[in-house]
Amino acid sequence: MRFAAWWFDGGDWRDGVVFADDGKLRLLSESPAAGLPRLDGVITGGFTDHHVHLQLVDAAALADSVLGHVVDLGGNPDVLAPAAERSGLEITFAGAFLTPPGGYPSDRAWAPDGSVREITDADAAQRAIVEMKDAGATRIKVASNRTAGPVFSDELLRAIISIAASHRMPIVVHAEGLGEAQRVVRLGAERLAHAPFSERLTDSEIAAQAASASWISTLAIHEEETYDIAVDNVRRFHAAGGTVVYGTDMGNDPVPVGLSPREIHALKEAGIDGDELLQALGPVDPRDSDSPVLLFPGQSPDAADPLHARPLTADDLKV
Repeated sequence: MRFAAWWFDGGDWRDGVVFADDGKLRLLSESPAAGLPRLDGVITGGFTDHHVHLQLVDAAALADSVLGHVVDLGGNPDVLAPAAERSGLEITFAGAFLTPPGGYPSDRAWAPDGSVREITDADAAQRAIVEMKDAGATRIKVASNRTAGPVFSDELLRAIISIAASHRMPIVVHAEGLGEAQRVVRLGAERLAHAPFSERLTDSEIAAQAASASWISTLAIHEEETYDIAVDNVRRFHAAGGTVVYGTDMGNDPVPVGLSPREIHALKEAGIDGDELLQALGPVDPRDSDSPVLLFPGQSPDAADPLHARPLTADDLKV
């Protein structure tokens, strides 16, 4: 049976038609016919976690979650590429961290074998970026953590960003340490893997970031003062028009495998709620027959709280 249903397309709410077809749930973006019964709930596609480390979690547990897409930001490309091909979940990945010799996370016990490339110059960066692209990576992860070791010089980091751009591979930077978030964005980084947490940025620094970079939230990995700093930075960045996307650093204990209630609460604390929160969660297109479809209880889009979302089932389409 067909039902009229409000659905979220990643930016706005639209009216459409949902039904089951040979056991698969289908959504059409056509206008519902007059008199068609309305679904008891509103729907969207599975959410995106923009910062995970699949080699550090039981990825099989994601199959029953409300996530439809995850972005791995640091792992062995030889492991991630086949995992992406056989998974029912949409997986995109950056491949190995690019870091200076001795730089973070080359000395960390949690870093899987093959997950770090130590870069000495632009030629080494070119080889590593081509290697990641050939393995199926869709972006490049750069580590710039001056609290844990050396970081790239301005000249080499600018060259890495330029080389990646020439291969149409956006850069995501782990920036940590005083002034590091500001430096990497000034040099051309367009996305930070973590909302800045080393210091409270000034209003002018926030404005500069909002004009040229986006942030992956990862607020819930922090505690106490660092948490307060990160939430305050996100609150002001969002108010200044900056783009914040949901990400958890899944694999970093004690982040849960699946949607993180603490991350959702932190984003709400930072003033990101309602449709803006759904936009940050980057739902996949629910019209794709291979994508999960999520149901929010209640017939009003205003009640679409991600913490109440669950997978839509064929039983929901029965009268």
